Amino acid sequence: MAYESRFVRWIAHAILLGYSVVCLIPFILLVISSVSSEDSIIQHGYSFFPKQFSSQAYEYLWEHWGELGRAYSVTVFITVFGTAASLAMTSMLAYPMSRQDIPMKNFWAFLVFFTLLFNGGLVPSYLIYTQVFEIKNTIWALIVPGLLMNGFNVLLVRTFFMTSIPPALIEAAQIDGAGEIKTFYKIVLPLSMPIMATIGLFEAILYWNDWFNGMTYVTDPQLFSIQNILNRIISDIQFLSSNSNLTSTASGEMAELPSTSVRMAIAVIGVLPILIAYPFFQKYFIKGITIGAVK
Repeated sequence: MAYESRFVRWIAHAILLGYSVVCLIPFILLVISSVSSEDSIIQHGYSFFPKQFSSQAYEYLWEHWGELGRAYSVTVFITVFGTAASLAMTSMLAYPMSRQDIPMKNFWAFLVFFTLLFNGGLVPSYLIYTQVFEIKNTIWALIVPGLLMNGFNVLLVRTFFMTSIPPALIEAAQIDGAGEIKTFYKIVLPLSMPIMATIGLFEAILYWNDWFNGMTYVTDPQLFSIQNILNRIISDIQFLSSNSNLTSTASGEMAELPSTSVRMAIAVIGVLPILIAYPFFQKYFIKGITIGAVK
């Protein structure tokens, strides 16, 4: 019986290892393509063994590093601040809805669930954010619309509070004289690190990869995030490559412009920070996504 159990474990590990390798293959191809010459990609296509290596794509991005560095600082700020604000608002809304002694908690839960089914659409949202809240061309335009609060995350955290925080523990804290705020910050949140880390990782990825808010609400180049800058670089390359009215000098320069490898290099520098940060959240992330199933 023990032999069969060990055999099943080895088979499961082999399958998961193979699946992990398959998931890594596209990223490896992405990195190799970013250091391949433009001519080798055009002539031979994408390959794990390129005919000619080249750093021209990264040199092109380095020439624009002043612009990219500012965009990185904007992205880091909105990711850190937006994630922290989102976690605070999500947990503070989910906690009252998880308490059995809070009146109308089901009504508030229904309102949160309703936002998952219906929304006002892009045009009304744009008018509200730009004409009522006046956040256009402000840093709040990259933080608030569509990202700061997510109904699914609220319901997920509420479920965690209901199933993982014993009501007796909250009652004991209240008997000892702790108020609601102190109970929440001293008792509930420390016990909720797995779900907080899981939701925080989700939100951080959304903020880091967001380009839609910048495209919709921001026209000031000083507020462009890294995703908006990278999309703009790609658009510029596509425009120059397809412009038929270029002079002969510009045409010669465009012939040497690594448009395909630049796209790959852009993707690499865009995803690299998330890959670096993920191992620090992995322990809490795994616990957070499995604890609901255990309960």
